[in-house]
Amino acid sequence: MRILHTSDWHIGRTFHGVDLLADQARVLSAVAELVVAESVDVVVVPGDIYDRSIPNADAIGVCNRGFEAIRAAGATIIATSGNHDSPARLGAGASFAAAGGLHLCTRVADAHRPIVLPDDDGDVAFYGIPYLEPEITRLELGVPQAHSHAEILDAAMARIRADIAARPGTRTVVLAHAFVTGGEATGSERSISVGGVETVSMSAFDGIDYVALGHLHSPQQLSESVRYSGSPLPYSFGESSHRKAVWIVDLDAGGLAAVHRHELPLVRGLSRLTGTIESLLTDTEFVAAEEHYVSATLTDTTRPVDPMRKLRERFPHAVHVEWARPEGSPELHYRERVHGRRDTEVAASFLTDVRGTPSKGEMTWVERALAAAVRETDSDRAESAHEPEPSELTA
Repeated sequence: MRILHTSDWHIGRTFHGVDLLADQARVLSAVAELVVAESVDVVVVPGDIYDRSIPNADAIGVCNRGFEAIRAAGATIIATSGNHDSPARLGAGASFAAAGGLHLCTRVADAHRPIVLPDDDGDVAFYGIPYLEPEITRLELGVPQAHSHAEILDAAMARIRADIAARPGTRTVVLAHAFVTGGEATGSERSISVGGVETVSMSAFDGIDYVALGHLHSPQQLSESVRYSGSPLPYSFGESSHRKAVWIVDLDAGGLAAVHRHELPLVRGLSRLTGTIESLLTDTEFVAAEEHYVSATLTDTTRPVDPMRKLRERFPHAVHVEWARPEGSPELHYRERVHGRRDTEVAASFLTDVRGTPSKGEMTWVERALAAAVRETDSDRAESAHEPEPSELTA
């Protein structure tokens, strides 16, 4: 049996306010084409199908068309809900979808009930574990004392192992949406630490032929049989160095036979550019970034006017711009900047930074306020000096 492992589609996500639905539709089409090219039998998607618990109609349309394309390419689909998904909404109509080859695993109570698919070597049992929020699922899993993700996952895996024991000779695949120790976050994942310590041990999956993980957005191999596929698109500039991919997993009669990585097409690149507004708009060294999503750091001596509009004349997909003073961040040198300066000078500098140079009248009010504050402080000190000591009061 050949399995394609992908995850964290986040359909409906925006990138610095830019709609990514067209990019997501293109990469899902590429996954469907890969199903045909690699003769894939099963596509597994361990969580975060959508980016929001209530996806809009356009996001649902892109997701459904992606599922339809993959199914039409010949693969059965098994997907679970992640921490971004609404299990109830994603799982609505799951029984009808299963009849058409789309298995949506969103119920904690069903995590130990596998989807069993046959091949020439026997049966393969796929156990889909939806995202397990400890405070929500601990009672359902029969561990009311549990508060950490590790305890909750161990409880779910105990049920799964009990079912596996009743299926001797059956090969096993587990889908889980979790932060497994040893994995590296990219910065675009939403933290799941609200329900307790978020990491879980890889040993929780001991004995499983293949573990398809979701949640972290870069392709990672934690062991030969435990892997993250990562997201099919980059969702932060921190992922600009990643090449997005899926895992192609082969099972034979003995279990895991081979795994190879297949890189996904780059829909649109990411570029971080630094320089003056003039250099970014004219230098030939930035030609390669003209069709990329661009994050620009401007180093002009004075803040440029309307920089995003100007940048988009050359970089139509610019999504972020910030201005950095050439001497570096002034916040990092605040103590040096105010050392030896009078309070009125510090106040005037602050007003200049946030709203422009203050007028003489405004500075008069500032000086009066500072003087009043000094008098009030001196008065408090004088009162403190004349207060009797506790020993005098008791005497």
